[in-house]
Amino acid sequence: MIDRITEQPFCQTRVMCRAVDNLELLLSQPDESIDLIYCDILYGTGKDFMDYKDLYPMREIIEEHYLPRLKEMHRVLKSTGSIYLQMDYRIEHWVRCMMDDIFGYGNFRNQIIWSYRIQGVSKKKYPSKHDNILFYTKSNTYTYKAEKERIYYNKKFFDVKIDEEGRYYSDVYVRDVWDCDYTKPLISGSNEYVNYKTQKPKALLKRIISNSSNEGDTVADYYLGSGTTAVVCKELNRNFIGCDINPKAIEITNARLDAVS
Repeated sequence: MIDRITEQPFCQTRVMCRAVDNLELLLSQPDESIDLIYCDILYGTGKDFMDYKDLYPMREIIEEHYLPRLKEMHRVLKSTGSIYLQMDYRIEHWVRCMMDDIFGYGNFRNQIIWSYRIQGVSKKKYPSKHDNILFYTKSNTYTYKAEKERIYYNKKFFDVKIDEEGRYYSDVYVRDVWDCDYTKPLISGSNEYVNYKTQKPKALLKRIISNSSNEGDTVADYYLGSGTTAVVCKELNRNFIGCDINPKAIEITNARLDAVS
């Protein structure tokens, strides 16, 4: 059942958000209609949160939930499309096996490690301070714009440049370990913070959407959460379709979209 549909036109593109089970939305979509999929999926913690109930970390439960959805994502993704799935250590190995079967091992591009510094620490084990982002494509023809980032060094060597402050640096292509301080906007009191448990920073989504799609492309997020993907798509002039079974997620997303000029 669709509880709410919001369509927001802007810059000749469209944003559509639905409070509906993602499998229901996927089944209603035509073949090869999506250019890019990004999903911050359920992590399999087995916990009940204020905003949603997570899956229990058992292989049978994980596969029962994800197999039909991943197959539908493959169907709706264009032949030139890409898909990014974000999760942590609990279920990455199971999801990777399913993605290899559905999308093909040869279409696996990267396991991206996003390292962050917020949340608690542990004295009983090494603190878990990263997420895994699996990057697959549907074929060998896909959109990818190689991005460069500035790396600073303590001393000069053969090809290092010097910036206006006298620091040594070089511009290198972004690698698969993203040690980026994207988390400051997620701290209470920041303009970006919306008090949603699984909120992701806009800078993270801007990198993915900018590098793997073009203006006017259609991006989908079937685990919408706080709506960061929708907001970034609006800012970057991408069409967007997304859903979340939690009506609160749709309310937060709509409020954030209304605030984008």
